[in-house]
Amino acid sequence: MRNNKIDLLRGISILLVLLHHFNIPYKLHDTFLGIQIFGESLSTLIARNGNYGVTLFFVISGFLITQHTLQRSGTLAQIKLKDFYIRRIARIMPCLVLLVALVTALGAMGLKPFINQAPNDIEVSYGLTVFSAFTFWMNILIIENGWVNYALGVLWSLSVEEVFYLAFPILCVVLGRGKGFIIFLLAIIIYAPYFRSLHFAEESGAYLYHYFSSFDGIAMGCLTALMTQRMGQKIQVSKIVVPIIVLLMAAVYLYAPIKEVSTWGISIFALLSAMLIFCFAQNPYTESRSILSKGVAWIGQRSYEMYLFHLIILGLFKVFYFPKETLASEKLMLLPIYFIAVFVLSWAIEKYYSTPMNRKIRQVLLKNG
Repeated sequence: MRNNKIDLLRGISILLVLLHHFNIPYKLHDTFLGIQIFGESLSTLIARNGNYGVTLFFVISGFLITQHTLQRSGTLAQIKLKDFYIRRIARIMPCLVLLVALVTALGAMGLKPFINQAPNDIEVSYGLTVFSAFTFWMNILIIENGWVNYALGVLWSLSVEEVFYLAFPILCVVLGRGKGFIIFLLAIIIYAPYFRSLHFAEESGAYLYHYFSSFDGIAMGCLTALMTQRMGQKIQVSKIVVPIIVLLMAAVYLYAPIKEVSTWGISIFALLSAMLIFCFAQNPYTESRSILSKGVAWIGQRSYEMYLFHLIILGLFKVFYFPKETLASEKLMLLPIYFIAVFVLSWAIEKYYSTPMNRKIRQVLLKNG
């Protein structure tokens, strides 16, 4: 049974990412959303730090992958490596293959957003870009060469997650019987802000895109799942705790551009995210009551598809509405069309492609489905 509160968090995360990426080519500061608040436009305050949404995704992902492992195996050390990898392949690969196929087809039509560029004056072949996508080092490709392919650039975060999960079951087997796994996770959490400090504000984006810049969020999610299992529902969380955590997360989000506070900002936001997830885990199956929360949870259930395919929609927009020439009124027209198009496309992919493929792969390769 799904945790509706986790889906709600996923929904909020993907909405922040979607708005962030729309506001990069189609800046909304010249619309009514450009109203000044504390010296910044409202649109900038809301949209500039969408990468914190990815941080929240990392924490959620670490939490769920550890929780599911514990539920299926009892302990981390008893994880079934083959089953774990098959489940990851079934979830990740169908959408990844479809995304690459779509980008390849649109690029073959000569549409610029889907063709490799050379932002740092370094030519990177499309074949190498696709290879990096399927071998999970798109983030390194971007750090070294810039955002070489607009529509495939989102795969930097998938690279981070999948490298962690390639190692996850092996670490569970090797370190899962004692305190070793927990010590390993704590080491990652401690090292990450130091690594980000080494690459502070670099134009390469290493402070954001590198494995060691992002692993701490996943590690915090893993620890949260372990704490939840050990403590169960013994802790009674006061109703005031969740609003306080949410306010603190909002304060970090709005405080400054992530580039200026990446060393500790990402760690603090990840920690607050983990605390929020821990609170939600105490009563995981509460139904969403309002239409708004149900809608955001619905979005969250399809957040993977939305994340991978939303730049297909934006890329097509850029073909017909050149960002520098797009009027404020046109941006306001495009914004709702963009969200609706992403929702419809992702719903169709999830319903008719990714979920059936996921189920089929599991049925064929897993004894218990």
